Amino acid sequence: MPTTFRIGSYNVENLFERPKAMRLATWEEGKPILEQHARINELINQAQYSVADKAETLDLLTKLGLNGSDEGGQFVRLRQVREKLVKRPAGKPVEVVANGRAEWIGWVELKTEPVDELAMRHTARVMKEIDAEILGVIEAENRISLSRFSGQMLQLVGGMPYERVMLIDGNDDRGIDVAVLTKAGFEIVNVKPHVDDTDDKGVIFSRDCPEFTITTPSGEAILLLVNHLKSKGFGGQASSNAKRRRQAKRTAEIYARLVSEGHTSVAVVGDFNDTPDSASLAPLLANTDLRDVTTHPKFVSDGRPGTFGNGTKGSKIDYILLSPALFARVTNARIFRKGVWGGKNGDLWPVYPTMKAKVHQASDHAAIYADLKL
Repeated sequence: MPTTFRIGSYNVENLFERPKAMRLATWEEGKPILEQHARINELINQAQYSVADKAETLDLLTKLGLNGSDEGGQFVRLRQVREKLVKRPAGKPVEVVANGRAEWIGWVELKTEPVDELAMRHTARVMKEIDAEILGVIEAENRISLSRFSGQMLQLVGGMPYERVMLIDGNDDRGIDVAVLTKAGFEIVNVKPHVDDTDDKGVIFSRDCPEFTITTPSGEAILLLVNHLKSKGFGGQASSNAKRRRQAKRTAEIYARLVSEGHTSVAVVGDFNDTPDSASLAPLLANTDLRDVTTHPKFVSDGRPGTFGNGTKGSKIDYILLSPALFARVTNARIFRKGVWGGKNGDLWPVYPTMKAKVHQASDHAAIYADLKL
């Protein structure tokens, strides 16, 4: 039996397909499209449509390229499954004919495109090289895609497919869910989702914060929380910060409950979309006894504290937080950047020789891992 095991966290930025609006050259280019997509779905999900709602819906349909046809948008399509939201009479203006959610069935969805084949291979190579027994995965499309990726792409690059793959669809309709992969001997024995958790402002998690109970070869139960907190990308900075703080607070509450139930081996991993000193993450980072592995004496730094993009201090957004009992057992921890295209020319650190351009990178996010004594 091995004497150590590895916990990792990796935002893969989708495996096989990704929304077109999320694959533009810069985040700023895709941001308005994602905001418009989110807003129009918010409008059409209302019980009743006011005159103002209909006018705004028509404006958004035009901006998204859907005023001429359901498939007309470069980045989105309108699904009208039963009855109609809009009609497009010949020679007349488009009009919203539904008066509320109950009068039709449908939605506006993002169009996707395949991820670059080399990027897929590089994602698989990152997973193979970090070789974590327990790997929290962020931004996977769905369980079937993740399972196929593990079984096919990992094998293609000489890796060993993961024995267990678990993903439960969350609240994000863009196909960016959180999941866990585990190797033989690390059994997922229980899953508790938190997709429906609410507070006085509504649903809390943008994706989910599932609790995975994983047993190790020694019989120990590890409680793993995988999270992807609200991004700063759209929705307004103040609103995004407030939602991320609600999510951090709820995650801290879940952790406190686990501790009160007698669990001492708890890990919280994922993409938190903010820095350690942020007010948004304070409920989780400052107000609990969870410890960030990058602060451990055994953490091996490459001189760059960040985990996203060029690895600057302001881009430290991916985490492995450990309960005191697990933190005391860390023997090694690192950030793995080989799949990230650093800098304009990809020359800030060693990358895979087959990465010739940014489009070939595995992800904008570096993987992070920690080794612990069994």
